[in-house]
Amino acid sequence: MKIIGVKKIKQKVFKNSKGDLLKFVSKKDKFFKSFGEIYFNEINRNNVKGWILHKKNQCIFTSVHGEITFRLYDGRKKSLSYKQNEQTTLSKKNYNILIVPPGIWFSFFTKNSKSVLANLINTPHSDKESIKSNEINGEIIK
Repeated sequence: MKIIGVKKIKQKVFKNSKGDLLKFVSKKDKFFKSFGEIYFNEINRNNVKGWILHKKNQCIFTSVHGEITFRLYDGRKKSLSYKQNEQTTLSKKNYNILIVPPGIWFSFFTKNSKSVLANLINTPHSDKESIKSNEINGEIIK
C-alpha cells in the first residue's frame, strides 16, 4: 500500500463443506489495539458510501459478503504520503483485512447487488470522533 500506515493483510479461510470459516481479528494480532465496537455496513450496487475520516479510531475492515472497493486519501498533513490516494478491493475470493489508521479519508462501493462490510474500531462510535464529507480531492459523492 502506498499510503503510510494503511495495511492489507491476508487472513485465513478454513474450508468446510458446511460453510467456510473466515478469520477476522484476534487480540493476539500485532495490529489489534483495543475493542470499541464492530458494525456491519450494507452497500447496494451503484451507491458509494463515504467520504469518512476517523480522528482517533483505527478501522479494521473486511468483506463478509460480496466484493467491496475502497478509495483512500491521506489527509494527514504531517504524513510523508499526504494527499496520496489509492484504491483496493476486499472479497472472499482473495480474503484480506484492510487496516486504515486515523486521518485517512475512505469511501467504498460495490458492483454486486449488495455487499456487506465488517468494521472493527478501537473505541465506541461517536459522531464527534469522525468527519463526513461529500467531496475529497475533487471526487464528489452524492
